[in-house]
Amino acid sequence: MKSVSLAFGIVSFAVLCTACTAGADEQSYPEAGVASPESQGISSEAILAFIDALEEQQPDAIHSLMIRRNNKVVAGGWWTPYRAESPHLLWSLSKSFTSTAIGMAQDEGLLSINDQVISFFPEDCPENPSHNLESMRIRDLLRMNTGHKSEPSWRAAGDGSWPAAFLSYDVPFKPGTRFQYNSMATYMCSAILQKVTGETTLDYLTPRLFEPLGIEKPTWDSDPNGVSAGGWGLSLRTADISKFGQLLLQKGMWEGRQLVSEAWVKEATSLQTCNGSNPDSDWDQGYGYQFWQCRYGNYRGDGAFGQFCVVVPAHDVVVAITSGSSNLQGILDIIWDTLLPAMETEALPENPEALEALEKRLDGLALSTIEGEETQAGAMGNELSGLYAIEENALGIVSLALDLESSPIELTVETAEGEFHLPVGYQNWEDALFPWPGLTSQKVAVQGAWTSANVLELNLQYYESPQSMKWTLQFGEEGLNFSADSRAAFGPRKLVYAKGKRK
Repeated sequence: MKSVSLAFGIVSFAVLCTACTAGADEQSYPEAGVASPESQGISSEAILAFIDALEEQQPDAIHSLMIRRNNKVVAGGWWTPYRAESPHLLWSLSKSFTSTAIGMAQDEGLLSINDQVISFFPEDCPENPSHNLESMRIRDLLRMNTGHKSEPSWRAAGDGSWPAAFLSYDVPFKPGTRFQYNSMATYMCSAILQKVTGETTLDYLTPRLFEPLGIEKPTWDSDPNGVSAGGWGLSLRTADISKFGQLLLQKGMWEGRQLVSEAWVKEATSLQTCNGSNPDSDWDQGYGYQFWQCRYGNYRGDGAFGQFCVVVPAHDVVVAITSGSSNLQGILDIIWDTLLPAMETEALPENPEALEALEKRLDGLALSTIEGEETQAGAMGNELSGLYAIEENALGIVSLALDLESSPIELTVETAEGEFHLPVGYQNWEDALFPWPGLTSQKVAVQGAWTSANVLELNLQYYESPQSMKWTLQFGEEGLNFSADSRAAFGPRKLVYAKGKRK
C-alpha cells in the first residue's frame, strides 16, 4: 500500500489546495478551484457538524462527500478505503445523465420527446400494440408516466431483446396519467438514443459532456446487445458527480460553452409529474425528467443506497455523496437541517483554527475496522493454516486456503472464476480482487481480525460500489464454519452459511 494519504482515499481542503505536490489528479477538481468554507459564506464548524451528524446517523455507511458553493469546492472527503481517484457505481443516479443525453439529442434535432416510443422499434413492437402503448412518448419515459401498473424487468428478456420485453409488457393506464418508478423506461431512452445516433449513450456523452467536464474514463453497464443500461450502471468519481451538479446550476453552461440548452435543464429539473402527498418525504415532492423534486425548492439525482447529486439553487450549492446507506431520507434530512441553515449570503471571517480542525477531520475519515487480535492466539495456532473444501454455496467458493505465516495473513480462495488471493489487513485495508455474486472480479479492500481464539472475521469492501461483505470463519478440529453477509446490495443479506472440511 502507498504511504501517502491519497492512496487511502482521503482528501481534505489542504490536499485539494496542494493537488500538484500531493500527487492528486488536477482534473478531479474544477478549474474554478477550491476555497475555504468561510470565504463562501459557510463556517468550517458547520461542515464539521454536518459530518458529525452523518456519521452518527449513518455509521460506516457514508463513502464520500463533496460540497461546492459558488462553483468552489469547500470540502471533500473519502472514508478509507474509498478514494478520490476511484469511480463509484451510481445506480439510479445514472438516470439523470441519460436525461441529459436525451436533452442534447433534442437540441441537435435528432429526436423530440414527443416522438412515439414504438416508432423506434418496429422490429420489437408487438404485432397488435394496444392503444396505450401506441400513445407512449419519450416524454412519458422520462417522467416515469409510461402507463405501467408495475415496473418491467430486464430479467424477463434474458439474453434477448430488452426493448421487445419492455414493449410486450401490459400498459393498462393511459401514458402520462400515473407515476410508476421504471428503470426500464430509462433504458428505453438509452436505446432510442442509440437508434438515432448510432452510438451508445456512453459514447454519445463522451465528447458532449464527459470530456468538457474533465470526467475521465467513465464506464456504463450495457445490455447483451451493447446498449448502455441508461437507468443504472454508470460509474463516476465523486468530483465528477459534483461537476455535473454545477453544470445544472449553471443552466447547462460550462466554461463559456452551452453543453445542453438552458431550456432543457429548466424543464428536466422542474416538476413534470406528481408522485405523492407526504410533505415530509423527499420522494413525494414530484418528479421531472429523471430528476427528483425535493423540499425547499431543491432537486436531485439519486441512486440506490445513497448516491446523491443534490442541487440547491437558492444557495448556489451542490452536495455530492456516495454511500452504502439504507436510510436515504436521513441523509437528505441532515443536508436540510444541518448544512443549509448555516449558509450565509456574505463571506465570513476566516477561522484558521476551525479550518485546521476540518482539514484534520477530512484527512481522518475512515470506515470502522473489525476489533480483535492481529494473530491467532489459540491452542491450535498455525495448525489452522491449510486448505479447506467448502460446501456448495452462493458465492461459488470451492475452497479456502489460510496462510497464517504470511504478513499480512492471506486467504487463497478458489471459485469457478479462478483463484483469488486476499491479503487481510489488520487495522488497515489491503487491496485485492474478488467477484461479487453473479459478477466478474471486482476491486475490493480487505481488513480483518481474530475476534476470538478460533474466529477470524473479515470485511470485504468493494470500494468502487456501495457493496460490502462480512465473512466469518469459525475454526474447529475437523474444519470450519463459513458465513458471509452482504451490505448495501440487492437480494438476501445472508449470502452463505457453509461448512468447510480440512483437506
